[in-house]
Amino acid sequence: MNTSLTRTMNSLLGGLFAVALIATPVAAEDLTIFAAASLKNAAEDIGKAYEAAGKGKVVYSFASSSDLAKQIENGAPASIFISADKKWMDYVQEKNLIVPDSRKDLLGNTLTLIAPKDSGLTADFKAGNVDLAGLIGDSKLAMGDPESVPAGRYGKAALEKLGLWASVEPKVARTKDVRAALALVERGEAAAGVVYRIDALVSDKVKIAGEFPEDSHPPIVYPIAIVAEHNDDAAKAFYSYLTGDEARAVFEKYGFSILGPGAATN
Repeated sequence: MNTSLTRTMNSLLGGLFAVALIATPVAAEDLTIFAAASLKNAAEDIGKAYEAAGKGKVVYSFASSSDLAKQIENGAPASIFISADKKWMDYVQEKNLIVPDSRKDLLGNTLTLIAPKDSGLTADFKAGNVDLAGLIGDSKLAMGDPESVPAGRYGKAALEKLGLWASVEPKVARTKDVRAALALVERGEAAAGVVYRIDALVSDKVKIAGEFPEDSHPPIVYPIAIVAEHNDDAAKAFYSYLTGDEARAVFEKYGFSILGPGAATN
């Protein structure tokens, strides 16, 4: 093959390679969202709608807010953090791990007592005189660990306010997050559980046996913020979607309350 022909072929091949690079889209990295376990169903639906609209791929990591906050502290690649309480958002903010101006109170929730679907257990906490320990009997009360899990902390506060904690504490099965508490009741391994209303509503194996008065525990607030190390356009776009009307409609469908326009809490 002569030199001129070789040069021509190399030029053509180079041009075709360049066209191929232009025509092949570069895959964007998945957007990783750290969210409290109680958000699982609603958040997954929102992520699917976002992806279906061609806006990008979303990957979630669901766990207790304490575990997620500590993973962010240890450098986990989260773009957005949604906590089930202010304490763990405070924790990451104090360590300068979030974008302060992005922190907003996004959602509210209700605390409930659940029991297996076929159980006769009911508790009218507003009426008072509830013998919860007696209703549980030799079984267990499943709830998130009050030392680290927001739902457990809310639950302990409510039970203390109602004068029930001392009698039920020996019966408490402490779980790693609120969905683990739900699972124990679903399997009949606990006679009752303390979970958010939205957790009870997504299961056909449990019933709401009672609701805790709002003034029996601190307000249930889910703050959201962008993680400082990932304050990029992709994170900002999904953050806007999560705080917008489409996502709010999904959250409301699952039983969350929407906390205003999302005023900053810092």
